[in-house]
Amino acid sequence: MSVTGLPGQGPVRVGVPIADLSAGMYLAIGVLVAIVERDRPGGSGRGQWVHTSLLEAQIAMLDFQATRWTMDGEVPPQAGNHHPTGIPMGTFPSADGLVNIAAPSGAKWRDFCRLIGAEHLLEHPDYASAKGRSAHRDQLNAEVATYTAKQPTAHWENVLNEAGIPCGPVLSIDQTFADPQVRHLGLAQPVEHAALGSINIIRNAVNLSRTPSRLARPAPERGEHNAEVLGAVGVSAAELDALAAAGVI
Repeated sequence: MSVTGLPGQGPVRVGVPIADLSAGMYLAIGVLVAIVERDRPGGSGRGQWVHTSLLEAQIAMLDFQATRWTMDGEVPPQAGNHHPTGIPMGTFPSADGLVNIAAPSGAKWRDFCRLIGAEHLLEHPDYASAKGRSAHRDQLNAEVATYTAKQPTAHWENVLNEAGIPCGPVLSIDQTFADPQVRHLGLAQPVEHAALGSINIIRNAVNLSRTPSRLARPAPERGEHNAEVLGAVGVSAAELDALAAAGVI
């Protein structure tokens, strides 16, 4: 939270349950590693316990921000919607909204200045190197913003992406699911719910060519599969009824 949000704003939480999600992903990767170790030639042939925690996952997800501290003793501050070290790389105003742009170095920096009509920035001594641009980030970002604000987001998307400079719009959730690429990917898929009718659920983000995933049914209601699950371990129908009557299940 200390690196999220605008400079000086104070701790800001991420907009999704990042610890829960990342811990689950790390654990799934760990399970796969254990299976490979068990089954590879010369492997143990044995299973093993695999575990992680929300704390471990959160620290691991800090990635280069944590490395800034462990290697250089630098405490990363909040950087708002801009990249902490690569400049210019972040969110800039357009004529009709906001646009994300990444042109922090090399040919991308030079092409970017040319395409937005700010060639004079290339001659500015403060911006001659990546280190200089980082040291004068606020000043440079403010100057860049005066140019990006002159054209709509779609213009910058077309011009910059064509030149190989990563660029994209800032979308709300409804705009995201209306986006042609998102619709093409079919990330929201319909399933039939007994009470709600047809609902859309986010599919698995992993694509497998031979065994693709699919959404067969919605998440079960509380206790919906008690008979199948408990029956598989020997609980009789009468015992299930008694447990239900007692409010245990």
